[in-house]
Amino acid sequence: MELSEFVQKGFQLLADPGSFDPNAFTLLLRAAFQSLLDAQADEAVLDHPDLKRIDPVVLKHCHAAAATYILEAGKQRADKSTLSTYLEDCKFDRERIELFCTEYQNNKNSLEILLGSIGRSLPHIIDVSWRLEYQIKNTDSQSHPEISFSCSMEQLQDLVGKLKDASKSLERATQL
Repeated sequence: MELSEFVQKGFQLLADPGSFDPNAFTLLLRAAFQSLLDAQADEAVLDHPDLKRIDPVVLKHCHAAAATYILEAGKQRADKSTLSTYLEDCKFDRERIELFCTEYQNNKNSLEILLGSIGRSLPHIIDVSWRLEYQIKNTDSQSHPEISFSCSMEQLQDLVGKLKDASKSLERATQL
């Protein structure tokens, strides 16, 4: 599984028992799943009292790394052995690996549904609607009511053509 250096460093911090005690690790892992799967989840998931002693920058870095790994594992439909291998490479101990795999298995179906709903193609434009407005203002606007004019591009081109024809007709009439 290819993950960026930022994600790998965040994951290694998460594996360090000195940075995250078992309770804080469990809370952060559950917060990562909750923030991915629950549309109403917000940053309050990281406001648990047991996470207060951890530097907020480190906490958010590890949360982002865990969420990224969870999404990547879900995208690749990783099994327990794939998860374990990567977690071992990041220096996770046996207990944390088991906890992560259990939490992943509990949320795997919801994660696959979420990823399936996103789709595989980028958003694209399917329709465009626009309008051209041009207003001519007269300095003597008190004596004349305001005129509003709207038309489509086709109608505008037709109008321009008729005005050109009228202009040419006037030129010919004045030359006679």
